[in-house]
Amino acid sequence: MAKKKDWLKHAFAVDPPGAAEPTAEQQGPVDRVCREVVKRHMTTPALLALEALQPMNFVGSQAMHFFHPFVSVFTDTDGYRHFAAFLERRGSVEYLCRRIEEMEAECETTETPDESPTEPGDDDDGPPATDTD
Repeated sequence: MAKKKDWLKHAFAVDPPGAAEPTAEQQGPVDRVCREVVKRHMTTPALLALEALQPMNFVGSQAMHFFHPFVSVFTDTDGYRHFAAFLERRGSVEYLCRRIEEMEAECETTETPDESPTEPGDDDDGPPATDTD
């Protein structure tokens, strides 16, 4: 009799609260997406979009699965498939936001301002003015 109830035991199970951790296969594509966001200086818009669309992450992952055959014509689809599978999980958007913020912080600490001193005559406005009087 216990076996009849076992199928119902996990019928409404959900992922635990908090950020989802990607598997080893998912880690590469997830980091690649986050790195591209930071590299293109799109951190703020990406975080806003992710937070606003967080309730729709499962629908987005299903759309990615739907478009998989079309994408497979143009590119390698292993990373695409793993990224879509990661988005199916609750907490995936929270992990993406956290990872993007971490990469942005790393990028800010490694960037140094241009240390070349500027001279008054070093402008690209043309040759310096000469006094002909």
